[in-house]
Amino acid sequence: MDESRDPASSEPPRDHDRARTTRRGLYALGGGVTLFVFAVLIRDEFHHAPTPDAAVSAPGTPVSFTPPPMSKIPGGPEGDAIRHGLAIFENTGTQASQFVGNGLACRNCHLDGGRKANSAPMWAAWVSYPQYRSKNGKINTMEDRLKGCFSYSMNAQDSPSGGPPKPGDPVYADLQTYFHWLAKGAPTDTKLKGAGFVKLKLTALGYDRSRGQAVYAQHCAACHGADGQGRTDLNGRVVFPALWGPKSYNWGAGMAVVNNAAGFIKANMPLGAGNSLSDQQSWDAAAWIDSQERPKDPRQKGTVEENAKAFHAKEKTFYGKMVDGHLLGTGTAPPTRIASR
Repeated sequence: MDESRDPASSEPPRDHDRARTTRRGLYALGGGVTLFVFAVLIRDEFHHAPTPDAAVSAPGTPVSFTPPPMSKIPGGPEGDAIRHGLAIFENTGTQASQFVGNGLACRNCHLDGGRKANSAPMWAAWVSYPQYRSKNGKINTMEDRLKGCFSYSMNAQDSPSGGPPKPGDPVYADLQTYFHWLAKGAPTDTKLKGAGFVKLKLTALGYDRSRGQAVYAQHCAACHGADGQGRTDLNGRVVFPALWGPKSYNWGAGMAVVNNAAGFIKANMPLGAGNSLSDQQSWDAAAWIDSQERPKDPRQKGTVEENAKAFHAKEKTFYGKMVDGHLLGTGTAPPTRIASR
């Protein structure tokens, strides 16, 4: 037998053709598999699938999102900045004392370290900026937004520095690093469930401060005091914040607008028992709280009436209204400095 002879040549012609066809099919199949695997690799390299909490949904449908647990804060310089940003957020009056002119901290309006849904969580805010804000008529970055928070909610006009942090201040950088980390994995250009405050539809009865006084006495005074000045511990640290007066947010703050306060109250108050008050109770409690005097609007240059027309005309607010013979918006005297919080 000639071993150098091709065995295939001894096959019958029909079997030889069948073998050749089979080989060609196997080559084609192998090439197709190779192309498929290559395509998958390319897809995985350039496409990041959404996290389970940020799954794809129908257009316009809000998407759920859960921020990472605190145990996942990384080490190194980034982790240091995240932790310092969290410290500023939780204890603004001690960590950024030169820019705080009242007894509040970021955490008072943005609960659970800015994590809690429907209390304007910071993971939702981070992916919403830059954005246009009618409040100042321009595109705002997150730093611009934080400047506003210091100016109004922290009442920086009465702080040791007399105003908010200057552009580029490390306070902004560390707060933003914390927010960026909270929003890790959150989609952009998508509505997120729990963003901002709840938007309550105005009831048929509207809102009334007299009814609100009764709601406040029953559901709010135990923590925030009958006089609205909050509670402190034996060391003078704020336990429950003041809701009006010199230690509270000023007239320029978003919480001084009744619908914003009503939405926050509905979803979050009393603390730990959110959604226990009716919509009507939430509107009325907000009306009582926001019809009390507080630090003046720092934007005011002329009279209260002029400032009301310039900045508050489209708001649900008591600013510039006469209440119990007093023109609201004239402001309060700067508070006595709180040594520690």
